[in-house]
Amino acid sequence: MSSDWGPIVVAVILFIVLSPGLLFQLPARTRVVEFGNMYTSGISILVHSIIFFLILTILIIAVGVHIHA
Repeated sequence: MSSDWGPIVVAVILFIVLSPGLLFQLPARTRVVEFGNMYTSGISILVHSIIFFLILTILIIAVGVHIHA
């Protein structure tokens, strides 16, 4: 029995990278983009979740990332 770990690994990496305020925040409080400010807002959570969904969908469905273990 082989499991496909590709979607799980991609989702975890994207979740860490796209956490609002960790690397960048879009939109920020005073600017459009701020880097490493460690703050968040409701609208930035919404924007980051849409970006997460779009990138995850492209990588899983269009590119077809698969890791079999």
